[in-house]
Amino acid sequence: MCDPSQKHVLLVFAHQDGKSFNGALKDTAIDTLRSLGHSVDVSDLYSQQFEPRATKNDIRGPLQDPNLFNYSEEGRHAYRHNCQSLDIANETDKLKRADLIIFQFPLYWSSVPAILKGWFDRVLCDSFAFDFESQNVLDQGFMKGKRAVLSLTTGCTRDMLSPTGLSSDINVLLWPIQYGTLRMCGFDVLSPQISYGTKLVEEPTRQQYLKDWKCRLQNIFSEEPLSLPKLSDFDHKSLMLHEENGKKRVSSIGHRIIP
Repeated sequence: MCDPSQKHVLLVFAHQDGKSFNGALKDTAIDTLRSLGHSVDVSDLYSQQFEPRATKNDIRGPLQDPNLFNYSEEGRHAYRHNCQSLDIANETDKLKRADLIIFQFPLYWSSVPAILKGWFDRVLCDSFAFDFESQNVLDQGFMKGKRAVLSLTTGCTRDMLSPTGLSSDINVLLWPIQYGTLRMCGFDVLSPQISYGTKLVEEPTRQQYLKDWKCRLQNIFSEEPLSLPKLSDFDHKSLMLHEENGKKRVSSIGHRIIP
């Protein structure tokens, strides 16, 4: 009989070198979670030579409209008819099994590396992860019940990524990923794990980052997710926030609802 306390984790790793500090964070997660009895799959995108471009090659067999290529429509049809390219199908299979998805990456130009953006674009496809037509988005998205957390390193200090810092508020930078991508697909998004200025800090600080990550992972399945909008917060026709919710929004971080 399956132990309900044992979970399955997918770790999506987006760094070129496993010996990097990102690699150390990845290894810490794998070792810690497995020691707790959880199973862990790893998608090492660079080692897999994962294709970040969304192209016609993602669809096996004839296109629905060979005269005008629409990636979203072709991808939806390919998922529904089991015609996705094998690399995408492998990733969707891993994702289906996962209770928690960890994205491990360095912050590139205030976002994710291109190879991880390509993973989002190609794997989180229409009809698999979400469906706008049927309003299966936000807490009604098809990834509902799964947890997701960003574990990232930065080149900037914590102060530089503060609301008054040169590089802007880290919460603003992560909003398109945490809300616009992950929450939109239904994930319960956990607070990000951020290792600031890994090239600027001393070794004891880097070791503390690893210890903090290990400690957090002990109880990650009982954490409260971020308070993000639900589909019911929006008018079902206009898809605009209901007036009472709009008055409670935080303008600097999209329209995150204040509890």
